Amino acid sequence: MAAVASRHGRGGGRGGRTLLSACGRGGERMEPVVLERFLSPGKGSGLRARRRVRPGELLYRAEPFAYVVTKEQLGSVCEHCLRRNEHLHRCSQCKVAKYCGKSCQKEAWLDHKQECRCLKSSEPNFPPDSVRLAGRIVFKLLRQSVCHSERLYSFSDLQSNIEQLSEEMKDGLRHLAHTLQLYLKAEIQDASHLPPAIDFFQIFTKALFTMVQINPNCSHFFDVGYFST
Repeated sequence: MAAVASRHGRGGGRGGRTLLSACGRGGERMEPVVLERFLSPGKGSGLRARRRVRPGELLYRAEPFAYVVTKEQLGSVCEHCLRRNEHLHRCSQCKVAKYCGKSCQKEAWLDHKQECRCLKSSEPNFPPDSVRLAGRIVFKLLRQSVCHSERLYSFSDLQSNIEQLSEEMKDGLRHLAHTLQLYLKAEIQDASHLPPAIDFFQIFTKALFTMVQINPNCSHFFDVGYFST
């Protein structure tokens, strides 16, 4: 996640605000630029600088809360650093995830460990990209992991905007939620025992609108595919 200045601006002090210092990859501090998150009625959250900034100036950067390599790119980029590499090392367990080397594999293990067992148990089927991403979100929420990107907002802050979904889209997301439950069965036998905050359907509705807001052409990422065990 990165925020880059596109024009000059000043911040104003109002209610519902959160102050943020600029932060680099891995959490290291950058130039002490202070950002302010604010609420815009009817529009959601906004972000503004509290001092004049230069066009193109990097204001904030952090690791994403969760991410996956799409099925089309599997095997051509490292699952951790996302760099292209013709000589990737394959996970000996699931034989799906591939890494530049031992360093990337070790750093990725916390996010991949539970996913690895789910991928193995789902063979010969393979989950849709959206289901694999949702699975990583579930595991991260269960671990209550601290992510630097949440200095802006937490996953629970995201809006589902479910009232804007058509019945056809809702049915598709319900199917994905069921697919996610099947995919996670190796790690989560009974989804009813999960904390109320972890709702499979809500995870998809939140992720859908976040992805579409970032890239309006990404709707294919949420295509409903057949998956059974």
